[in-house]
This record gives sequence, C-alpha cells and structure tokens, in this order.
Amino acid sequence: MSTSLPYRAAIFDMDGTIVNNTPFHFRAWQQLFKLHNLPELTKETYLNQISGVPIINTVHQFFGSKADEEFAKQLADEKQKLYQEAFKPFLQPLTGLESFLSELKKAGIKIALATSSNENDIDFIFHDVAIGKYFDVLVTGGMVNEPKPSPQIFLKAALQLNVDPHACVVFEDSLAGLRAGKNAGMKVAGITTSHKADAISGLADIVFDNYSELNLQKLAALFN
Repeated sequence: MSTSLPYRAAIFDMDGTIVNNTPFHFRAWQQLFKLHNLPELTKETYLNQISGVPIINTVHQFFGSKADEEFAKQLADEKQKLYQEAFKPFLQPLTGLESFLSELKKAGIKIALATSSNENDIDFIFHDVAIGKYFDVLVTGGMVNEPKPSPQIFLKAALQLNVDPHACVVFEDSLAGLRAGKNAGMKVAGITTSHKADAISGLADIVFDNYSELNLQKLAALFN
C-alpha cells in the first residue's frame, strides 16, 4: 500500500465514464421524444442539458406539466428499456479500466461510484462488467437532492469514504459532472467519450481518451 500519494480517493461517474454508453442514451432519448411527439432532440441539447442529469429531472424539464409523478416514472422506465435493449450487446468496460482500478486498489486508494443513475442502472452495468468488487462506496442520484453540476453527489461520496474532498480525484465525461467535480474542490480527470478534448480541457485538470493512458503518478502530478 502506498503512503506517499497526495490523493486518497478516486470517484467515478458511470455513464460515459466506465462504459461508453452515451450514444445509446442519446438515441434512446431521441426515440422517446419522437414517440411522444416532441421536437427532435439534437446532440447539442442532449450533451449540454441531459447528459449527467437524473432521468426524472429531464422528464420534468422537457415533458412539462404532462409529467405528473406516475407519468414521469413511466417515461423514465420507457427510456431505460429502449437504452438497455440497444446497449446490452455492446456492454463492456472502457479500455484499460479494470487494470487501472486494480492499480488504484493495490495502492490503497479508496474508490467510489457516484452516478446520477439509479441502483437498477448500476446492476445492469455491473451484471456484465465484473468490476463491482473494486468499489468501496456506491452513491446514486436518489441519494442526493441536487443534480450535477451541484457538488453534492461527490461530496457525499467523499464523506462516505471518510476522505477530505481535496484529496479526491473525480473521473467524468459530462459537462455537468466535470463542473460538479470542480465545485466539490476535487481534482478532475475528463474522459473524451462524450466531448472532444478541447471542449472539456477548461473544466478538467487532465484529459484522457482511455484508462490505459493513466497511472498513479499522472494523478499525483495534478496535486503539484
């Protein structure tokens, strides 16, 4: 176990960060909008207003007064079914993720998952991607009342890990998530699954394409 690293915890978003499912979420939302006679959903709107935000918040934002609680849940379930059916054949961890998680674990770094998704979404991913053993804490969107870019979900993860926020590194792909990590006072590593490097470089301390590019020393350098 390493005692010399300047960070003690790694906090990972899920969608677009441990699996590359962002295109499948986008297409599922597009289908849902079309099925319910809403204007066509553009990729720009999805990435800037929906990605990284809890489903129920998105339903209320775009379906408005139509979406009472029961109808909102039906829409959320409908969207998730569309997404899961399309993504399941392609479900796999991002390149280098498992080796990187193992490296963190061996170094004594605590690891959390902090996702706006719910427990069913986590189960869907972890059923086919056997990385659940690496995570010490799981924090879902239902455990907080402020969506990203609020830092609440990351601060809650740090609290549950019993680690000072300033000794944490957040791994994120969405603009809302990157901002949330910054707002939490944490170092932020931005992965380019949803946005090009130049679009997130101003929000991240380090930008990477896959986890094979990262190691303990690169993260340590963020604290210098």
